[in-house]
Amino acid sequence: MTTDTRRTGSRWLQNWDPEDEEGWDSRIAWQTLWITTFTLTLCFITWFLPSAIVPKLNDIGYSFTQTQLYWMAAMPGLAAGLLRIVWMVLPPLMGTRSMVALTTALLFFPLLGWGVRVQEPTAPYWELMVLAFLAGIGGGAFSGFMPSTSYFFPKRLQGTALGLQAGLGNFGVSLVQLLTPWLIGFSMLGFLGNSQVMELAGRANQEVWYQNAAFFWIPFVLVGAAWAWLALRSVPVKANVRQQFDIFRNPDTWYMTLLYIMTFGTFSGLSAQFGLLMKNLYGAGNPEIVQGAGESAQLLIEGYAVPEAVKFVFLGPLVGAGARVLFSPLTDKMGGAIWTLISGIGLIASIGFTISALVPDTTSAATLDAGFDRFLWGMLAIFLFAGIGNASTFKQMPMIFERRQAGGVIGWTAAIAAFGPFFFGIGLTLMTPTIFYVIGLVFAVMCVGITWWRYARPGAPSPAEPHTRPTRETRGKT
Repeated sequence: MTTDTRRTGSRWLQNWDPEDEEGWDSRIAWQTLWITTFTLTLCFITWFLPSAIVPKLNDIGYSFTQTQLYWMAAMPGLAAGLLRIVWMVLPPLMGTRSMVALTTALLFFPLLGWGVRVQEPTAPYWELMVLAFLAGIGGGAFSGFMPSTSYFFPKRLQGTALGLQAGLGNFGVSLVQLLTPWLIGFSMLGFLGNSQVMELAGRANQEVWYQNAAFFWIPFVLVGAAWAWLALRSVPVKANVRQQFDIFRNPDTWYMTLLYIMTFGTFSGLSAQFGLLMKNLYGAGNPEIVQGAGESAQLLIEGYAVPEAVKFVFLGPLVGAGARVLFSPLTDKMGGAIWTLISGIGLIASIGFTISALVPDTTSAATLDAGFDRFLWGMLAIFLFAGIGNASTFKQMPMIFERRQAGGVIGWTAAIAAFGPFFFGIGLTLMTPTIFYVIGLVFAVMCVGITWWRYARPGAPSPAEPHTRPTRETRGKT
């Protein structure tokens, strides 16, 4: 990392070197981690807010098709992928303080928009798609927050530090999906708007306040932006946009991109589509199970209790985020490559198990219940192994690349993997879930092969520790 001595002032750290154990200020590093983790959690909450709202839009008065809903749930992923390419170059240009504070403040706009537009089913489809795109700002932030945090920690702690930040930030996904059903159940404050009537299959209508799901987070966003602006400092890293793109001449950039697509692409894609997929396979969206809507809905399978997706969808992101936090210290101790290998093998097994539950057996309530249980446990296993891989790949990258490049690679791989919700949405629109999952299984097999050949096997050409690779000066010497 090269410091830029032209940047001065109390908000810029001078001569910052985390590898200097005597001069490194751990207090500043950990304070930066906790502030940026808090704001990153708010970013993930905003990013995945549409995934908690979109499955219920038709129940509160809208009349969108399944294809339109899949596209709407996919749009934040498309936005996040595009915006991460922008955010990945911001840490050296703006500094941690300005980037984190201003990004957090931007979350105000999609939260306000969703809170207003769910109150009446009058918004045109294009407007909700715009709001879904703006929610992607929260996903784009990841490629700026993570590299900037890596500047503050020595390599020996980066697995733990980045794992904690990303894992706790990922909890924002399950947090918004877990709290939304509770938040919409009461008026909270009268000035937040009127209630809506939510139609439930085969049950009495329910009065809800869906705007609470968005408005509740706005005070936290304002506090987070102010906290970041007042308390954070920045590391003056010298790297213009052209210099940052030299990472693309390194083949490991492309290999690690594929591996992070396997892990975080799967985590984010399934987090966004889990609720719709469950509803359309085992819930009211399957015409072989329920015909009609609202109070007129007719249950076709006697004795079958239609699962409410909102009661289950938070579990997947919760498991994935928890795995990322818990396994990060293990990657510091054992290295990232071995855990990426375990992650890939586990994904192959869990995807294969889940495929058997993607065509519901509607002959009876018992067969549907058994299929739903298999589907749920298979999905949770996928989230578990994806979370492990999210931790291990972020340990690998700071070890494979030098510090400035590592930040860029982290941002780039995160940008591409953030397209997960978009590609999962498109895939589930264009093909059956079974075909889509088979493609995912084949991709995981390929990634396991790359991990073993490039990083995990004895004598691998690019092992986890950079000092074990021969340099130009030592190559050929004994």
